[in-house]
Amino acid sequence: MTGPTVTGPDGRRRCRWCAATQEYTAYHDAEWGFPVADDRRLFEKLSLEGFQAGLSWRTILAKRGRFRAVFHQFDVERIARFTARDVRRLLRDPGIVRHRGKIEAVIHNARRARELIRREGSLAAFLWRYEPEPPRRARPQSASVSPESIALSKDLKRLGWRFVGPTTLYAFMQAMGLVNDHAEDCVVRSEAERARRRFKRPGAGASRPQPASRPRKPLIRKR
Repeated sequence: MTGPTVTGPDGRRRCRWCAATQEYTAYHDAEWGFPVADDRRLFEKLSLEGFQAGLSWRTILAKRGRFRAVFHQFDVERIARFTARDVRRLLRDPGIVRHRGKIEAVIHNARRARELIRREGSLAAFLWRYEPEPPRRARPQSASVSPESIALSKDLKRLGWRFVGPTTLYAFMQAMGLVNDHAEDCVVRSEAERARRRFKRPGAGASRPQPASRPRKPLIRKR
């Protein structure tokens, strides 16, 4: 049985999934699991997770630079003003995933995000309310959904968001540092945990949602 980590060319042990490609290793070491409070980065990740549906993260990561360019660095205000002309422009761009439903979902979600920001002060303040309490956190890389990702999915869908299922949102939580899902013996786990300890939670003190007590048994999704 293979373990959760693998030794890289530099002799350091990392989460096994990042050995698939050099790009994964760089992403794993510098981004995955480190806490983020910037609304643009949070909206970017929510959008790219939607684009990933049915595809590999490797595909999306390779196209991320172009996604950022055509979606104006995922500026919610600018995307919310996109029109049918912008949809046609994006559908002609070979540097991104040309899926009409996913493109239109990003525009639609930007409008919902704009509403949410006006009400909550920031997207980060809303999303970080769903950070799991320490006693509720699953063993690293043992789940692909959580009570909190289920609760967040339900609440975003209630607000009209698209492509925000609980598995998608758990992957978002892993990447944006709402959970530290690096394997126990991964060299980056302690770095991510130190960053989480130093991190000032947006909207600290706001009431937290009450997640469902138990998620359904998941298929493991590591990334």
